Amino acid sequence: MSSFPRPIATTRSATGISTGKLAVWWLIASEIVIFGGVLGSYVMHRIGHPEWASQAEHTNTWAGALNTFILLTSSLMAVLAHQAAEHKDGKKAAKFLYLTILGGLMFLTVKSIEWTNEIHHGFTLTSHTFWSFYYTAAGIHGVHVIVGLIIMAIIASDAKKGIDLQRVEAVGLYWHFVDIVWIFLFPLLYIAK
Repeated sequence: MSSFPRPIATTRSATGISTGKLAVWWLIASEIVIFGGVLGSYVMHRIGHPEWASQAEHTNTWAGALNTFILLTSSLMAVLAHQAAEHKDGKKAAKFLYLTILGGLMFLTVKSIEWTNEIHHGFTLTSHTFWSFYYTAAGIHGVHVIVGLIIMAIIASDAKKGIDLQRVEAVGLYWHFVDIVWIFLFPLLYIAK
């Protein structure tokens, strides 16, 4: 048994929640403010501009639905990773995190193909205010997906070695937040025409 003190990042806060998990919840709260502002602005502008419906008709609903399925499936993999980490099975947790990463990469691939097609047809950031909101909201979300994938890859690598398994839950919370944001983006950008 080591006589070294535990790192501060794993100590309990006054709330009884680990400081790592508490930090993730604070991050999510701040991100809700960012996405809330973008989505709130979008909804207010959309209400004031019914002509946006003609622009929204050009979004690829099937690509958006496929990406919704992909993200929800990847969220299930994150839950399974957390469950494995709770049972101290780092290798299994890493496997499920890698499957979550695969889902995120698939999401980004579908989004890249979709955007390439839209830009090819002249629907660019500057072609209409709808497209400005569309690319901004989906782009901010995409950046969060990329950040989540990078962090998840680091945590999966450590989990595979049985190191810091408590971080599997923290990255899962972040990933669920990214998925929930998409659940709001999908109907607003693709279905509400």
